[in-house]
Amino acid sequence: MTNKFLRYFLIACGALQLALGTAAQAWAQAPGAPDNPAMADGLRASGKIYVVVAAVVVIIAGLLIYLIALDRKVSRLEKRTADSTDLN
Repeated sequence: MTNKFLRYFLIACGALQLALGTAAQAWAQAPGAPDNPAMADGLRASGKIYVVVAAVVVIIAGLLIYLIALDRKVSRLEKRTADSTDLN
């Protein structure tokens, strides 16, 4: 990974962490609400929660691989254009 990509990735992660951290109270449950949602219990009991987690992991991994490949292509194009402008 290039330093530029890593810097943007860390900035994006920091912004996401900040956004999720400040929105935590907005997502908080009411005091009388049950601790375990019925949907999560149902998915866990039937074993489908692992399918959901696996799907999310595959999607995020695919996006990360795509971004890394795209960064490498852009870096090659930048290098190629820089080389061609140096010749002129």
